[in-house]
Amino acid sequence: MSRARIRLATAVLAAALAMAGLPASAFARTATATAGAQHRYPAHPQAETIRQIPLQGAVNVRDLGGYRTWTGGKVRRGLVYRSDALSRLTPADVTTVAGLGLTEVVDFRIPAELRYDGADRLPAGLTATSRPVSDLGLYATLVGAIASGDPVQQERMLGGGRAEAYMRDIYRTFVTSPENRAQFAATLREIADGRGPLLYHCTSGKDRTGWLSYVLLRALAVPEDTAERDYLASNTFRGTYDAQVRAGLKQSGRMLNPDLLIPLQEVRTDYLDSATARMEADFGGFYGYLTNGLGLDLRTLAKLQARLVG
Repeated sequence: MSRARIRLATAVLAAALAMAGLPASAFARTATATAGAQHRYPAHPQAETIRQIPLQGAVNVRDLGGYRTWTGGKVRRGLVYRSDALSRLTPADVTTVAGLGLTEVVDFRIPAELRYDGADRLPAGLTATSRPVSDLGLYATLVGAIASGDPVQQERMLGGGRAEAYMRDIYRTFVTSPENRAQFAATLREIADGRGPLLYHCTSGKDRTGWLSYVLLRALAVPEDTAERDYLASNTFRGTYDAQVRAGLKQSGRMLNPDLLIPLQEVRTDYLDSATARMEADFGGFYGYLTNGLGLDLRTLAKLQARLVG
């Protein structure tokens, strides 16, 4: 990329990041005051359609492209995908994934998840990069609670708001843990470098994957409410499957009250708010999280813009 293009992309990004922190009315005033502006874009672009990749062995596989930005661009499709675990893909699913032309798959699962669920099933020649992001022991806690078959113990572990508190703690560590930040940053750098289409995932494709997707979209100047809508969409894509899991646990007798799992299965605005509040406290806001927390320099942020926004 030429220096001129880098400077232009950096300027666009800086302006978009600044605007993204303003209410819609302030953005409108800024746009109106811009001398000689030939194009003006709405503060709240129309809702875009999320492109799901339909598979039998994974339910939350999506193209992250298609969203409009504050600057009037659009996130390109076919370059970044987010998903749940790919360990249960069928042969037909593997063929579908091969059609995406992926050059890299990043797996945020910890070793315990890999041992229990298995490695990804991927097209020939493609191997996942293991980049574990801590879940603060949630996976082991969940497996232990279900395996106990004891409704009293399950209530003690997950009831009374404890499951929700656990989730909020996990989201805070996306911001506070240097190790977690390093894993997210490495993935964003690889996306910026543009070796080819990349997919990242965790087990359910909603928390670790959801956070990185939220961060990436906002770094591309996608409006905050749009990035949040993409995050919350996991509830739609996972809802039926998660309900079947709960029904199966009740039918098998392993859980008397499987609804205890709902706070762990869902994504919620207050979980996301826990991370963003920590981001404000520790780094002074989103831009500080990108630059000081994740260590992304302006050149990398500009490369993300240039590659992913058209």
